[in-house]
Amino acid sequence: MNFSEITPYISKMAALSNSNNHIQPEMYAQHNVYRGLRDLSGNGVVTGLTEISRIKAKDYDKDGNEITCDGQLTYRGINIRDIVDGFVNDDRFGYEETAFLLLFGQLPTESQLREFNETLSNYRELPHYFVRDMIMKAPGKDMMNMLSRCVLAFYAYDENPDDTSIENVLRQSMRMISVFPMLAVYGYQSYSHFHKGQNLFINYPEKDYNTAQNVLHMLRRNCEFSDLEAKILDLALVLHAEHGGGNNSTFTTHVVTSSGTDTYSSVSAALGSLKGPRHGGANIKVVKMFEDMKKSINIKNKDEIKDYLVRLLDKQAFDNAGLIYGMGHAIYSKSDPRADILKKYATKLVAEKPQYEDEFELYTTVSELAPDIIANKRKMYKGVSANVDFYSGIIYRMLDIPSEIFTPLFAIARISGWSAHRIEELQNAGKIIRPQYVSVKTPEIYVNMKDRK
Repeated sequence: MNFSEITPYISKMAALSNSNNHIQPEMYAQHNVYRGLRDLSGNGVVTGLTEISRIKAKDYDKDGNEITCDGQLTYRGINIRDIVDGFVNDDRFGYEETAFLLLFGQLPTESQLREFNETLSNYRELPHYFVRDMIMKAPGKDMMNMLSRCVLAFYAYDENPDDTSIENVLRQSMRMISVFPMLAVYGYQSYSHFHKGQNLFINYPEKDYNTAQNVLHMLRRNCEFSDLEAKILDLALVLHAEHGGGNNSTFTTHVVTSSGTDTYSSVSAALGSLKGPRHGGANIKVVKMFEDMKKSINIKNKDEIKDYLVRLLDKQAFDNAGLIYGMGHAIYSKSDPRADILKKYATKLVAEKPQYEDEFELYTTVSELAPDIIANKRKMYKGVSANVDFYSGIIYRMLDIPSEIFTPLFAIARISGWSAHRIEELQNAGKIIRPQYVSVKTPEIYVNMKDRK
């Protein structure tokens, strides 16, 4: 097909489509419609109940007035800070323990965790010729699309793909948790070879390695990594594993699951949501913003940094979007606990990689300056703080992880949360999720073909 020949037609029809699909912004208020499922105060419209996690950013004083508080995140009722302190103090890895907690609702015993890890390890292999046929023969330019395509392909390799019993869905979910690192890394290796001209290498996962260790092992040509590198990546996976039922990709999981569809379709839909730059792709924007900042100003000069941040908000710097990426969150205001934790442990990684000291100092300076600048420019008084995307990008850079798989890393972590929510939706299934849209189109009279102009 010669696409250049149809381009003028598409351009003409796009103009027609634009003219017939524009809803005046004031009409949303007139019809009491909350855009983005958020009320006029920015709070999410409640659409369901969950026991999997809770996000808290507001409290009430003795008079019942709403006040902001330090952000809190709990997994199955347990504070994320306590979960992290638990495995860090024991000098253990935490992602698999966290996945167990999310899936089954309680912390595992030593024997339960050992059996869980053994099961994940046994699942950590791909069907015969899968890498050749699904990844190498059609190398993609986008790692999230490649990951989604591979997930959908698993339907054909599953002897019982449509069974939505909890036992079968749990089997499928644990398989996805196990193979996501392989799909993401191999997809990147294929892309790097066929689209960037790099040498191709495929490292098979180690049976005794956990998720974070295997990501670094498969990603690096020499398969080498330090214990600290693996544990920092493991920490990042824990913090990205779950974040309530209302985030876009998890809500997508609930919506699609409520239709009764199969696990692979549900996961693919969640991946499509996560791919969006307003969701999972945000940390890439943070890294690119800082790269532009380093090229544009003297990063040792605080006044120049302030001026650059103001120009960002005034749509005069970087991508002219008017945003300081990595600052602010839809729910958190005073602080994002995930960002606080990442920053704390990132300093340890900087100590091991001193070449990043100046860059990390820049991140710290921006995190201190940006809240006041945003508050003054946007007249926001609820509080603004660095979010998890602010620090995850630089951590991945320090781990020599290519930016193309920043978002797939998010998916590698979040598949455990999606799986827990899918199971919760299936166990409590009642109705298909179907919100209502208000039609604001005025009635039109049908015109016969011969009378149309």
